[in-house]
Amino acid sequence: MEIPKLYDSHLLVFTFFFIFIYCLAYFVILKHWSKKYRAEASSCVMSLAHGTPAVFLALFSILKSQKSISLNQLNFASPNTALQNMVLEFSTAYFLMDLFHYIVLIPVDVLFIAHHLATLYVLLTCRYVLGHGAVAILGFLFLAEITTLCQNTWSLARYRKVDSKKAAKVYEFLSPIFFAYYTMVRGILGPLFAYKIGVFFASGMDGDLIPLWARISWMVVTVCTIGASLLWIMNKWLALYRDRIKKEVKKIS
Repeated sequence: MEIPKLYDSHLLVFTFFFIFIYCLAYFVILKHWSKKYRAEASSCVMSLAHGTPAVFLALFSILKSQKSISLNQLNFASPNTALQNMVLEFSTAYFLMDLFHYIVLIPVDVLFIAHHLATLYVLLTCRYVLGHGAVAILGFLFLAEITTLCQNTWSLARYRKVDSKKAAKVYEFLSPIFFAYYTMVRGILGPLFAYKIGVFFASGMDGDLIPLWARISWMVVTVCTIGASLLWIMNKWLALYRDRIKKEVKKIS
């Protein structure tokens, strides 16, 4: 199997792009924000610059490379196309930059650091080691990033709610909507897609184009990521419930 070379990729260009977006957010767009949340909010802006384009690019690259759009007929082990490799590079650059952000500024957030390391492992092995499996990986990327716009809008409102009544109203309004949307995608669609890929790999339909070590490790990362996402959103639901109960108690008293 021919291993793609780094000089064939756009990884460096995309990395500089996300560095620029982060600096633009921190020093220009959010320059009047409190330093307490400015770095995290800049990460959200960078996530927005990645997530929405990644959703459309991932979906388009899959549809363009497959004969059928039926989930049961997708070839999850097909060779990566040039467009799919570019999307993998685009996402790799984002996760590298965001990982750097967390390691330097928020090193205590071990869950996010572990998530980014696991995601980078999958992206890098798919793009630079195997050259196959982008349909599976970009399918997961599509499901992961389809909630990005809603999630980052909610996060920005959360960071700003103390200083802005409008942000507080947006946060209050958006919380149950975002939580329900996220739960549906990560709790239903994500596991369904993972099951389809697991069946495909277990059946040997990949023709050994994806080595056993890659199949197992990719599925482990996928299951752990879905589990961590569900744990995160469950905690958010519980916090929202406790907050609503406190407000009701205050009204009564």
